[in-house]
Amino acid sequence: MEKRKKKSKNNSSLKYIMRNWQLYVVFLLPAFLLTLVFKYLPISGIIMAFKDYNPRLGIMGSDWVGMKNFSRFISSPDFVGYLLNTLKLSIFGLLWGFPIPIIIALLLNRIRSKNIKKNIQLVLYAPNFISVIVLCGMVFIFLSPIGPINKMLGTSINFMTMPEAFRSIYIMSGIWQGAGWASIMYTAALASTSHELTEAAIIDGADVLHQMWHVDIPAIKSIIVIQFILQAGNIMSLGFEKAYALQTSMNIPSSEILPTYVYKIGLQLGDYSFSTAVGLFNSIINVILLLMVNRIVKQFNEGEGL
Repeated sequence: MEKRKKKSKNNSSLKYIMRNWQLYVVFLLPAFLLTLVFKYLPISGIIMAFKDYNPRLGIMGSDWVGMKNFSRFISSPDFVGYLLNTLKLSIFGLLWGFPIPIIIALLLNRIRSKNIKKNIQLVLYAPNFISVIVLCGMVFIFLSPIGPINKMLGTSINFMTMPEAFRSIYIMSGIWQGAGWASIMYTAALASTSHELTEAAIIDGADVLHQMWHVDIPAIKSIIVIQFILQAGNIMSLGFEKAYALQTSMNIPSSEILPTYVYKIGLQLGDYSFSTAVGLFNSIINVILLLMVNRIVKQFNEGEGL
């Protein structure tokens, strides 16, 4: 009986879609075209990584060089340094930044006053709407030798020239900008948790920390796992804008990562084939890391992953 109801419901839904197909086309076509033009069509450009690209001859007319650009990059003395800089910046950013939105959501969930909660959320979400360049300008001002940080410490240190300080500055500024906005998903999931479980935990004598651990966190466990896999899969996908904007001639030993290297080689020096090869290498490493993390998470999460 239930199967018949489900089948009739599916048939009625299909008939509705067929009858109003123009509405679906109007809504889906723009998204489909944007995805096709900006995501799939550019994939054909990776053939440049295997050619000695000459703008005058075009992609198809340029000479085929096979894996020459990849071997040139891997044998470069800067290869290990740029790869390690990228991995360190991404992995440390993930380890430091991933738990913060979860902690913020758990704390916000404990605030009973709606007005206070809204005001705190407004303060936490606002930095997300600051552009990367403006953020980097603020970082330079705050950390300059005559900036407020040095005045509070009573020093005159130029932090932006210190390679050992670059990663901490990059990661902490990213957490300040994005942690509040990233907590929205967890806050929404916690809003739908059962109040009966919380009340039962209180009756059993559980304090706030035990309530979070045994009630709140299990309620958002699946979202945490999915978000961790997605973020771990983007370990090599650091945008070059922020790293490039925070880069100085003195902190390059720590701030030069693969995306900034691709930008400089490709757009500034015009070596398009080599920069495409480096970018493709970066994407392949990203896919491998995504598959590895997904498999590891499945082993520790009862077979649940992406």
